[in-house]
Amino acid sequence: MQKISFLALVLFFGGFAFGQAEEPHVNHLLEEWHKAAAEANYEEYFSLMAAESVFIGTDATENWNKQEFMEWSKSYFDRGKAWSFSTLERNIYFADDAEISWFDELLDTQMGICRGSGVVVKENGKWRIKHYVLSIAIPNENMAAVTSLKADFDKAFISKIRSH
Repeated sequence: MQKISFLALVLFFGGFAFGQAEEPHVNHLLEEWHKAAAEANYEEYFSLMAAESVFIGTDATENWNKQEFMEWSKSYFDRGKAWSFSTLERNIYFADDAEISWFDELLDTQMGICRGSGVVVKENGKWRIKHYVLSIAIPNENMAAVTSLKADFDKAFISKIRSH
């Protein structure tokens, strides 16, 4: 019994330590991804995303696989200015095997404070973004005004979704 308890502790803390060792790599991946967008480096930006990945933007209609996101964003990168997000804070977490990580981050953007969250995976020894969600952070005291502002759009979009 003591051997099993000891083994469980070793595996738990070993996994934790391994995750801690990988944290700088995940952090670097996300910083490089944001940097590539700020520099309008299309190839670099999309090379940091997994082949089968998803980007969910701030608009309810923005739920793209990688290819769709590449097509939508190409004109922004071609103009030499995509978007510029700088990290205010980031939390990174790991699965026990440290091959999957999830995170949340607060970002300073042209839209004000946004929150990014997502999942990154280790593929062939390299971390890649698998799923990313960008949302605009709305202070609670402004929620009624924002809800009112988007009410017509939401009503029409909900109706469209439910009609399918």
